[in-house]
Amino acid sequence: MIIREITQQDNAAIKKIIQDSLSSLGLVIPGTAYFDPQLADLHQYYNNLSQAKYWIVERDGEVVGGVGIAPFDEQAKICELQKLYLSPQAQGLGLANQLMETALAYAADHYAACYLETTHELEAACRLYEKFGFTLLTEPLVGSEHSAMNAWYLKPLNQ
Repeated sequence: MIIREITQQDNAAIKKIIQDSLSSLGLVIPGTAYFDPQLADLHQYYNNLSQAKYWIVERDGEVVGGVGIAPFDEQAKICELQKLYLSPQAQGLGLANQLMETALAYAADHYAACYLETTHELEAACRLYEKFGFTLLTEPLVGSEHSAMNAWYLKPLNQ
């Protein structure tokens, strides 16, 4: 298992993992990452942002998931944990924990807090976020883009 930064060659594989995951959950709806315009070229998207990265997890030479950190509110020094997805065969192996550790270590070097948006239906994901110290908010932060999400979390960093 390898966690590394995304390359141009990873774009199609991670897009498929993200869209297949959302499709399997009945979340092919506006307001989800399924329709994010940057989904076709995550490599370029994250490389064009300052203090942003996207990591791929590779298992036996195959892309099986990924996670990103991007600025959310630069003035408040808040980043956003984005697009944490794993293919079905990679779930249950502890890879989400390793991706979270990688992303949050990077975030802590650049930001004061980390925000994320998800849906309560993704119970395992919500448990993961809470395990990593994220607190459930009652409403999204101003600037939220995924209107279909109904669970918003925030975690202070460097504490």
